[in-house]
Amino acid sequence: MLAALMAVGMSACFTGIESTPKITAKDVKRENIPVRPEDSFLDDIKAEPFSSWTSGKSFYVTDNKFGSLLLPDPATDLSRLGGSVIRYVDNRKVSDLTGNTVYELHFLTENCRKISYRTTQTASMIDKTGNAGIPFLIDMDVVESVRNRLLGQKYYVITSSWYDLDLKSEHGRKFVPVTIESVDPGNNVYSVILTARDDRDTRFKLLLSVGNDLKSLRHFGSLFSFKNPKDLYPLITDGTWNNIINGKVAENMTKDECRLALGAPDNVDRRAGYSALHEIWTYAGGVYLVFEDGLLKSFRQ
Repeated sequence: MLAALMAVGMSACFTGIESTPKITAKDVKRENIPVRPEDSFLDDIKAEPFSSWTSGKSFYVTDNKFGSLLLPDPATDLSRLGGSVIRYVDNRKVSDLTGNTVYELHFLTENCRKISYRTTQTASMIDKTGNAGIPFLIDMDVVESVRNRLLGQKYYVITSSWYDLDLKSEHGRKFVPVTIESVDPGNNVYSVILTARDDRDTRFKLLLSVGNDLKSLRHFGSLFSFKNPKDLYPLITDGTWNNIINGKVAENMTKDECRLALGAPDNVDRRAGYSALHEIWTYAGGVYLVFEDGLLKSFRQ
């Protein structure tokens, strides 16, 4: 369909020589976005280094797979620890099968059973980095620090990648005010799960990167704005802004408005005609936008 549109709608005004090669989304004109306070808002919240752990420190177990990493214990069921909280007791240095000195860490389960984990890194490496590197555990101090800072606060959500209350991915509204209703431990990738309520009383969840997983893309600054984003675009009409909030486009929207609504395209094809400059943006799932002199003239969404 897109090929036919290009052939029929543009053949009359293109010479072919004037066609430019396809470019990627990074070549699309973007605004120079300054550093925002949101981008570093949670940077001071980090997992406590191993050397500072004290007895009673709690961790959330994200997956039942954690049990397979523990030292065998016939008296304790290690297969159903996912979703529970365990508490650190103490540690000792031992030799592993290869003769390396490692840490053996001892924890208590919720029913006061003792479990033991031996680190895969050497004790000297852990002493140097301060990270015990235990998979499937989330430091509950990190979760509590995020909870103290965000719970009950109102922000503007700037992503449409929401999750419903069963953590199924869904397309939500963006640039709308939301209130943080709960902060809970996350999963194997993200430390924290937020439950928020928007201005239509819709409840949804967001996955948040914090602490040691800040390299992932869902940090606080990628999810929220302290101020109403519409204030940055005073020339956008209320009708067009409503389209943007709902991730929709309409005829005669500008490229910047379409980018706000749908994000940057996967590919861009620019073609100069005799009387107008045409530009085609394509997205995953067959979505495309066709601009003429910077204004949207046709699209499939």
